[in-house]
Amino acid sequence: MTAAIEVRDLRKRYEGVQALDGVSLTVPEGSFFGLLGPNGAGKTTFISILVGLVRKSGGTAEVFGYDVEDDYREARDAIGLAPQEFNVDRFFPIREVLEHKAGYHGIPADEARERADEVLKRVGIYEKRDTRFDWLSGGMKRRFVLARALITEPDLLILDEPTAGVDVQLRHDLWDLITELNDGGTTILLTTHYIEEAERLCDEVAILDSGRIVAVDSPEDLMDRGADRIEIQLRNPPAEAPTLTAGEGNVENVELDGNRLVVTARQGGLVAPDVVRELDREGFEIVDLEISRTSLEEVFVEMTRGQETVGGEDEDSGEDDPEKATAAAPGTSGGAGGDR
Repeated sequence: MTAAIEVRDLRKRYEGVQALDGVSLTVPEGSFFGLLGPNGAGKTTFISILVGLVRKSGGTAEVFGYDVEDDYREARDAIGLAPQEFNVDRFFPIREVLEHKAGYHGIPADEARERADEVLKRVGIYEKRDTRFDWLSGGMKRRFVLARALITEPDLLILDEPTAGVDVQLRHDLWDLITELNDGGTTILLTTHYIEEAERLCDEVAILDSGRIVAVDSPEDLMDRGADRIEIQLRNPPAEAPTLTAGEGNVENVELDGNRLVVTARQGGLVAPDVVRELDREGFEIVDLEISRTSLEEVFVEMTRGQETVGGEDEDSGEDDPEKATAAAPGTSGGAGGDR
């Protein structure tokens, strides 16, 4: 099966800035894939290369087997991009904006109108079809950006901070919608600052830091790399924390906090029974036990902590907004690419 995204040794250098430094990554077709990283990590530069807004400095990048520069039309036609920033024609009703987008992709006028109505209904703003973009609420604008990405029925949907600045209810509505799209076979590439979003939605997550991939795994397996907290309440606690041999090397720390023994360990759910058995053998009476699972956010912070940006992107590099990156691929206009 052809991968939805295949990049090898991908590099991008701006003036004095190494934005991407040898990134290699495979996003399987049909997957829900998360790309996480702190500000300036290279996420938006990565996306901008895929959609033809930025030319790579080295390496290869393919979308469904199409090289993003040599086969840029085929690659771009496979992608729908919902950028974080609103780069929308504000002088036309939103249905007309969608029709123009569809027409740019060679979709006949009648079909373009049908598709526009369909995607507006799907994202829940059909009743606003004759309204200009500027007159929409913030949440409706976010829905419209998603509708615009869907008008071409893309095989790969790239969502750059799709729920930024929306309320909790809309966030969950958008989660349901993009999960439904993924269930229907659309490959999703998600960038988000809401780590809970990636933890809940993604099959697999890559963590990008300083232009390099530092981890690729499922959210569950990434969380297994972190340290869980096991709190054990003892009826008659000792004066000092006991030395534990249980845990097969997964126990990182043991300390006594009043009548609670606090054990920090990787894979706490697997370690806890061994710890309990050892304490029982040593004559300790256990009153209560609680395991606090490490979160994906904690693992993310640990993996990116103290990493200095290797010439990491700043505002001028276009990292915070694909639409600021105007060094487009041959035959590609920034506006067309940004309207993906």
